[in-house]
Amino acid sequence: MEQIQAAVSGALQGSLFALMALGLSLTWGFLRVINLAHFGIILLGAYLTIELAGPTGLGPLGSLLVTVPVLFVAGAVVHLVFDRFEVSELNSLLISYGLLIVIIQVVQNVWSADFQRLPGDINPYATQSVRIGDLIFPLPTVMAALFALVLVVAMKYFLDKTYAGRALQAFGQDREIASAFGIDHRMLGLLLAGASGATAAIAGMLFTLRGTVTPDSALEWVGLVFAIVILGGIGNVAGTLWAGLLVGAVSGLVAIVWTPATSPLVVFTLVVLALIFRPQGLFRRKAAH
Repeated sequence: MEQIQAAVSGALQGSLFALMALGLSLTWGFLRVINLAHFGIILLGAYLTIELAGPTGLGPLGSLLVTVPVLFVAGAVVHLVFDRFEVSELNSLLISYGLLIVIIQVVQNVWSADFQRLPGDINPYATQSVRIGDLIFPLPTVMAALFALVLVVAMKYFLDKTYAGRALQAFGQDREIASAFGIDHRMLGLLLAGASGATAAIAGMLFTLRGTVTPDSALEWVGLVFAIVILGGIGNVAGTLWAGLLVGAVSGLVAIVWTPATSPLVVFTLVVLALIFRPQGLFRRKAAH
């Protein structure tokens, strides 16, 4: 039973990192931009949640009314700069890393380098849990799993069932042909990058529900989120969620049967093996029709 508890709890925790990975995977897969500034936008989402939740009376969930549109615009603006100057895929990695460092420094200057967290009276979720039989799960991780599931289903529907989604997939597969058929890739790119920023706002809020955050948290997320993107398949929405659940479950199980320090070793061994044997990711993504 202890192993089951560890695996399921880890999978629920992994869903939060899958949500963090969703925006990065989409912009990388469809826009050919490796946007490390995405981690900085998540960080801003977390700090803005802490800043707004109490004084405004909105609470953590209500703060999304402000952070989602603000960070939607932030994500779109970052992509607008990349698109305007025709930044290549490799250069986007380097430039966005610089942007990430700038955001971290700005956050540190505004809020300090100290640990920040939501007060208990504003964040009642932190002490609540969900019981299923003999298994007990912290409410913040259950909420993260629900948000991740809803967003993945919504994005999957958009990509597979709408004209704009299919056009975006076509553009991601062959830019020249898609442009020749009149697809407005610039507008679609801005919308997708904005949506990526919106998911970052939600991920940042959910991260504050589970504990403390510091400016350096953004750098700590990079390795695990990249592992999820690679294992799930770049641009694969459903694969990102499955990979997050897999990485979380494996990490939780290894931590309980071996040691917590061994979890990263196992996770990144999986990444190396995936790059060798399944470079397209562990989960197949259907092509656009």
